[in-house]
Amino acid sequence: MKIPIEKIKIKKRIRRQLGDLDPLMNSLRVNGQINPILINQNYELIAGHRRLASAKLLEWHSIEATVVEKTTELELLSLEIDENVYRADLTDEELHEAYRRMEKLRNPPLLKKIFNALLFFFKGLLKKLAYRQESSPRGQD
Repeated sequence: MKIPIEKIKIKKRIRRQLGDLDPLMNSLRVNGQINPILINQNYELIAGHRRLASAKLLEWHSIEATVVEKTTELELLSLEIDENVYRADLTDEELHEAYRRMEKLRNPPLLKKIFNALLFFFKGLLKKLAYRQESSPRGQD
């Protein structure tokens, strides 16, 4: 659910250094928010401090959030830790493969570019022919 950012309260946090937010801000700009932040019923931030800080810097007015019903300090602290510890970065090999695939999609081989250009040309030509047939008086071909 969307929550107004000004309602979210930041209490004592484990993470003290948010690090460089520019890459995250760029991702939010380009892709939008992929994962919601976590808050409790009192609008206190549990997890997603970097996402929230980035959204504020981007001057967003609201942010996607999941409200959890955990109430004890131990439960909330456990969620904050889990959010930041039990995730796995891509391996160097996986990241290299992903970037290679992105580059290929951004810059297809020459034959694919030629095929796409021809396809675009013939689709446009067919649309013009269909339009001419529709607009010509009936019985006069």
